[in-house]
Amino acid sequence: MTPTSLRLVAHGHTTALRRVRFGGTNDGLDEGGLRAALAQARTESGRRGHLRVDDACLSSPAAAARQTAEAFGLRPTIEAALADCDYGDWTGRSFEEIAAEQPQALHEWLSAPDSAPHGGESVATLRDRVGRWLDGQRAPGRRIIAVAHPLVIRVAVVHALDLPIATYRQLDVEPLAIIRLTSQGGRWQLRLTPPRAG
Repeated sequence: MTPTSLRLVAHGHTTALRRVRFGGTNDGLDEGGLRAALAQARTESGRRGHLRVDDACLSSPAAAARQTAEAFGLRPTIEAALADCDYGDWTGRSFEEIAAEQPQALHEWLSAPDSAPHGGESVATLRDRVGRWLDGQRAPGRRIIAVAHPLVIRVAVVHALDLPIATYRQLDVEPLAIIRLTSQGGRWQLRLTPPRAG
């Protein structure tokens, strides 16, 4: 049986990511983010088994995710389940602002994945949403590229590997990171492959 191949791609830099803001106002890629995505697309095109333009491509509704997919030469279909976390009242505000104004609420959010002091989604709720989507992607021979916010990818990996939810804090997913998961119809496996030489 040919395995399902899923590549999770973190979208490129946005102003909100660089300024450490909770969500954004649907920012597109900033100038550096677009340049980096285009440069990585050139690199990826020479790697065997990585991103192929004939793979199914799904994207978060965020402009940055769609633009990242397009920079790679992909034609994304919007998938609502891949949307960034709903940060409620904190949306668009900086980590620094919230730390100064609501230190206890921020501590609660950082230490308890099922808390949502901002009135939006908890990290556990986000994991459940993304996990349901991920569980529906296993089909033999299917090749999928999914472009989303780094936090969405962190919780997807936690779900795929059946890790404790608090583990998401120990995963660092940089903009434009590519994580490869495969499945033979059962559990997901994290697959680490070296780039092809020259």
